[in-house]
Formats: sequence, C-alpha cells, structure tokens
Amino acid sequence: MENLQEYIARTLFGLEDVLVKELEDLGAKNIQKLKRAVSFEGDKALMYRANLHLRTALRILKPIHRFEARNEHQFYRGIQSINWSKHMDKRDTFAIDTTVYSDYFTHSKYVMYKAKDAIVDQFRKHFHERPSIDVDAPTLRIHVHISERDCTVLLDSSGSSLHKRAYRTKTHRAPINEVLAAGMVLLSDWRGERPFCDMMCGAGTIVCEAALIGQNIAAGTYRKQFGFQTWQDYDHTLWRSIQEEAKAAERPLEHPIVATDIASKTVDMARGNMILPAFEEIRVSRKDFFKNSPKYENGVLMMNPPYGERYHEDDILDFYKKIGDSMKKYYVGYEAWIISSNKQAIKNIGLRPSKKYQLFNGRLECKFHKYDLYKGTKDKDK
Repeated sequence: MENLQEYIARTLFGLEDVLVKELEDLGAKNIQKLKRAVSFEGDKALMYRANLHLRTALRILKPIHRFEARNEHQFYRGIQSINWSKHMDKRDTFAIDTTVYSDYFTHSKYVMYKAKDAIVDQFRKHFHERPSIDVDAPTLRIHVHISERDCTVLLDSSGSSLHKRAYRTKTHRAPINEVLAAGMVLLSDWRGERPFCDMMCGAGTIVCEAALIGQNIAAGTYRKQFGFQTWQDYDHTLWRSIQEEAKAAERPLEHPIVATDIASKTVDMARGNMILPAFEEIRVSRKDFFKNSPKYENGVLMMNPPYGERYHEDDILDFYKKIGDSMKKYYVGYEAWIISSNKQAIKNIGLRPSKKYQLFNGRLECKFHKYDLYKGTKDKDK
C-alpha cells in the first residue's frame, strides 16, 4: 500500500457501525466512527474501491487542508494558502458545498462565495484566467466544513451522491434511499443464504439492494462516473483493474428474492427499475400481503409500510395490527424486519422485537425492528 491518505465517508444516522464493518472488509486503516460519518486511511486504490463497493456511504471526501479562522479575512487567506493548480487548471470547472456550525460564520452561502473568490483570485493572479463554476457536473467538487473556528477543506471523490446507483428510474411519492435500504439489509445479516421478500415493495429499492448484496455485486457497478475520474491524478489503469476485480468476485443468487405490492401501478413501477442484469432473478408480482402466504419457507421478510400520513389514526393502528396478524399467520419460520416512523403504530404489530435500531428515512426518525416468527408465536406485550 502506497502512502496512506486520510478520507472521510459520510453516511446516514444509525449506519455508522455498518459502514465501519464495510471499511474493515475493504482493508481500510485507522478507522474512526464519527457522527453520520467514518474517517479512515488508505491509498488511492482503497479510495477507488470505497467508491465502488461501499453500500452505506453517501460520499468519500479527501481532506486537503485544515486551518483556523475567526473572520472572513482569515478564512480567505486560509483558502488561498492551498495551491489550487495542483487540483485543477483554468479550463476546469468547480463547485463548492459548505457546512457551517459557527458563531464566527453564520451564513453558509457567504462562506461559499468567499471560498470561490479566494480560488478565482489565485488563478487570475497567476494565470490571468479562471476556472468556471458548474454546480451540476464540475470537474472538482470542493467541500468546506466549519465548526466554530476550525475550517476543513475537502475534495469530493464521489461526485454525485453514492446513493445514486443508476438503476432506479421510477419512484413513487416516498421512495426509500438506496443507502438506507442497503443498510437495512446489512443490519439484518442477510447475505443471500435464504429467501428474501418485500411484500409492500413500492419502487423495489429494498429488493434491488438485496439482489446486489446476494450476488456480491459492487454498489456502484452501474454508475457511469465518479468524481475522482476527473481529478488530475486519476489512474485509469488502476481503476479498470479494480472494476475487473469486483466483477470477478460476483456470484449467482442461491435463493429467490420476491417483491409484491397490492397496486398494479406500483408493481409496474418496480419492474421498470429492475431491467438491469443484476435484477433478472427478482420475482415481482401483484399480491395482497394480508391474503397470501409466502411461496418459500424460512426466509427474511423486510418491509417499509406506510407511516400513516394519509391515514386516520385508528386506520393506521389497525393497518399495523393486520401486519402483525398476517406475519403470525403466514410467515412462521421467518425473520421479519419492519421500518416505520410511526412509533405508536409499530407497537400495534403485537410482537416483541428481538432487535431495535434507530434510523432516519429522510428527515423522519424511524424504528427498525426485527421479529422472530417462531412456531407458536403469540401476541406479547410490547
């Protein structure tokens, strides 16, 4: 391994431990769990692998400079102290994202403009020309993080967020994020060794992520571009070898993956997201969860049911009670996993969860519960 470089992988709340395990499996060094992030060290090859493989990371950032600033002049000088010609030239484009938690700097957009001015002024001074801004597809995406007076400048090696796997083209009103879906599957410890089903599948994101995991297909296989591919030190030969290495590690599914939903339009939408080779084995059909038993035994059931935004309170409580009743009736021998932001409704499942996790679906704080559906399972106090 060449000289180690520090990186920071951002994730969703509640998935930090899962991301730590993923990084350990990739061979990362000096891994440290942070809030909604994990820091680690590795060489360029590891950074490439992290972008390609990590299922629970949103971005892989490379810190390039840290400094202190208490006012706009110190901040401007700190940004100008970086030799930006090492990272881009005047023909390139760039964009700046800012995160600010500071009494010294209270407006993130102002920080962004000052950083932009510092970079542009440096290029004008030395080259009499400047790179342009492109917020959608820049050559270089820069992140500036300020915590009180501590400023960190990072380069975004991912480009667009890593949850954009490039397979989902159709979504319904409340799609679940791909990173969250993958994290849920990884938290369940399912790796393809038994049947897997989602009987309220919506756009099919959970079963698509399960299919990638079950076949050991790298999360970023279908993406066309990563941020590091426009960096000045991009190594095309190294990247191709890492892609080939990932392809060689893929495996066939040994057990079925099933997706159903009661709405025909939803089933059609899910099928529209499963046109890639990785999803050929997913069995999609229209079924009423409350009236059908599973075709396969001893599987894993995972669902993201409605949270109740469009239901009367009594109706949503009854809906979740029916979920619990159906699991007890039809899914004996299964492990069931339910995610919901409706804390009262999920209690109405009527079963005691054997595991509980706190996750966020967008801005909604959710409970992610596991239920072991043994023979003779009966209603228990929550």
